[in-house]
Amino acid sequence: MLIAAERLWTEGRLAEGLAVEADAGRIVALRPLGPDTPDLTVPLLMPGCTDLQVNGGGGVLFNADPTPEGIAAIAAAHHRLGTAQILPTVITDAPEVMEAAAEAVIAAMGQSGVAGIHIEGPHISPPRRGTHDPRFIRPLDERTMAVLRRLRSAQVPVLLTLAPELADPALLREAAGLGVVLSAGHTMATADQTRAAMADGVAMFTHLFNAMPQMTSRAPGVIAAAILSEGWCGLIADGIHVSAEMLSVALAARPRPDLCFLVSDAMPTVGGPDRFSLYGMEIHVENGALVNAQGSLAGAHIDMLESLRRLIAMTGMPQERAIAMATDLPRQAMGLPALSVAPGVPMRDLIALDGDLHLQDLPR
Repeated sequence: MLIAAERLWTEGRLAEGLAVEADAGRIVALRPLGPDTPDLTVPLLMPGCTDLQVNGGGGVLFNADPTPEGIAAIAAAHHRLGTAQILPTVITDAPEVMEAAAEAVIAAMGQSGVAGIHIEGPHISPPRRGTHDPRFIRPLDERTMAVLRRLRSAQVPVLLTLAPELADPALLREAAGLGVVLSAGHTMATADQTRAAMADGVAMFTHLFNAMPQMTSRAPGVIAAAILSEGWCGLIADGIHVSAEMLSVALAARPRPDLCFLVSDAMPTVGGPDRFSLYGMEIHVENGALVNAQGSLAGAHIDMLESLRRLIAMTGMPQERAIAMATDLPRQAMGLPALSVAPGVPMRDLIALDGDLHLQDLPR
């Protein structure tokens, strides 16, 4: 089958006039279309998105089902919505839950759609815990370090979100030395504490603006330090967690335009029913937001392609830059190789989009 793309995402840019030859579910060639008549023409062909913060999907919460089967269900739900690879994200919970999640990801690394693990908490700041259960919050300790060593010995990419001001700097340095990507989040860190933590290995910021003290004229805090740094910043672009204006401010103020990426912070309602249980509390969708009984935000009800569309609508960002934030840049932040449109790549890892960036059917 010959598939022509009016635009095709390759090597970090949108190229025109290219076509993909596919056979038996895989790309066999990428070449100029030339005079050939394609079997199918699509407005945009690109690798599926990569999402570094996926708490759940398809009705499954990773914390509640930390098994290879739970991961497979979550990954499949996001794959149907245009995301090729995810980091299943386990949030603050009992140590046994984190350990089970780690073993599940180790077992699942061979299956499609799993790029590693994101451990978000429990080493966070209680005042900035959000919906994380305070019963399980604790400083970074040897038990978690053992989990990190186990994951890295199995060559699993690991993202760890923590409040760096509460962590032993020696443990931060050890974790970074293992190859764990350390991200500041759910934190009360000052700007000075943030810069010190970056010197100890923190290289990323989790859902910038959210679960952080807001910057003011005399207290720039972690947000200003993050924006002005060379660190990676994840952004939730649902229009609920962060306003369009603040997204634009953060993007404009970065020292380089390629240091921000999109995350969904998706919960089980993405590709699933409109409610689920977290720590024994019901979380439900209300006016597009996920809220608990008190009306507080509890994760996000959005997938990566919808995030991409909203980012462009809210900021006026060119499509090329926005696509990078959903594909190549999160992978660079984790040290993962880029997903490419190239010979040998399974067609299931590609997505076709129409002119409004909605999914089109693509032969697999």
